[in-house]
Amino acid sequence: MSTALSDRSTVDSSHTSDTSETSGTSGVTGERNKHARRFGLPIATALVMGNIIGGGIFLLPASVAPYGTISLVAFGVLTLGALALALVFGRLAHRHPQTGGPYVYARAAFGDFAGFLAAWSYWITAWVSNAALAVAAVGYLDVLIPVHESTAATIAAALTLQWLPALANLAGTRYVGAVQLVATVLKFVPLLLVAVGGLFFFDSANLGPFQAGDGGALGAVSASAAILLFSYLGVESAAVSAGEVRDPRRNVGRATVLGTLGAATIYLLGTVAVFGTVAHDRLVDSSAPFSDAVNAMFGGSWGGTAIACMALVSMLGALNGWTLLSAQTPYAAARDGLFPKVFARKRRGVPTVGVTVTVVLASLLTVYNYTVGTEGVFEILVLVTTFTATVPYLLSTAAQIYFLLSGHSERVDRGRLVRDGVLAAAAFGFSMWLVAGSGYAAVYQGVLFLFAGVLVYAWMSARKVRREASGEADDEAADGASERVNPGLRA
Repeated sequence: MSTALSDRSTVDSSHTSDTSETSGTSGVTGERNKHARRFGLPIATALVMGNIIGGGIFLLPASVAPYGTISLVAFGVLTLGALALALVFGRLAHRHPQTGGPYVYARAAFGDFAGFLAAWSYWITAWVSNAALAVAAVGYLDVLIPVHESTAATIAAALTLQWLPALANLAGTRYVGAVQLVATVLKFVPLLLVAVGGLFFFDSANLGPFQAGDGGALGAVSASAAILLFSYLGVESAAVSAGEVRDPRRNVGRATVLGTLGAATIYLLGTVAVFGTVAHDRLVDSSAPFSDAVNAMFGGSWGGTAIACMALVSMLGALNGWTLLSAQTPYAAARDGLFPKVFARKRRGVPTVGVTVTVVLASLLTVYNYTVGTEGVFEILVLVTTFTATVPYLLSTAAQIYFLLSGHSERVDRGRLVRDGVLAAAAFGFSMWLVAGSGYAAVYQGVLFLFAGVLVYAWMSARKVRREASGEADDEAADGASERVNPGLRA
């Protein structure tokens, strides 16, 4: 217990500079002011919304159509769970407004090892997901510019889609925020127009049965929920980048809730619009439901091109945001000696080494997938992330429950104790549902990846202990030398 308490006090002291540091450590004031800028509420909200809405939204209506419109009930339940999680992240960020999010909360509650597991699993999720996003984005790019005819062209396109957001990140937080805001607006407005416009062309005859199939209502809700479970990954985005957000105690919580609500609005209205404009029998077999909806509303066959453009913008925005997040958590862990020190290097407000390592790993995985990749390896890695993504959520909600039950007055608002307790319990249940929804294969393989990190933790923890012991020895030697110079100090 004493070790855990020491760890928790260390995390508070080691990150205090995060809340006050300007977003760059280049040492050049002019460069820092020009290229590094803290995120205000609009950009922090765009970061959350942009990371939640990637490319999956464009296939979701067709994915859940076989279960009938009862799938909207599952979407509603999941949205409530995601909002509970968003509110918990807001409360945690209010008490721990430092870069790192789930890593910071897990370490503050349970010590170094739990914090490391949160950082390790989140980092794996980020760079593997970036490779998957790039591969999916190339599919939409092929609609506009045929690239799949050549392996070299396909690889070049995928790498370009990864490195453009990485370069925006390396240029500084000012550019990350600008790209994120523009990309979110460019994808949010057209999707909202399709979602709202679809209501004017809505035909209830297209909806099909409320419950399709022979199974019961509960089975249909559970089955559709299993497909929709990961629609809200990214809800933690503002919390992970709290150190780069202006007034994080206030804005992180607001951005998290507003971003989640914005994404939920697009998801639900978009799905309802597609359900009401595309006949159910056709929607079940559709490979481009939003394109079919646009064609049904406005006629012609240009819907595919329009949706491909929206999907590309959406995925580029998500890649921009996830590239930043992929570096933020290792940065926080490196500052505490739990990741290699090189990850703590920061320039223009961005952990440049973390960004570079992440994009290189994602690029190697992408090239491997398109060239000599063993069949199924890429799919296995993507599957693993469906589990590793849930680990930080589970540890964060458990940390909130710990703070509430342990009675830490500095971490618990007594006036909101009951409300926070209910939200934490709901968010923990939602996180457990995410773990269960990952499936046996993802949990099994994900645990292996998680345990592989234990070796890294053993190495980094041992180095940290040696450094601390060396520091204490140096202090004792200095004290001894001082006493020899002035023996009266001993008295």
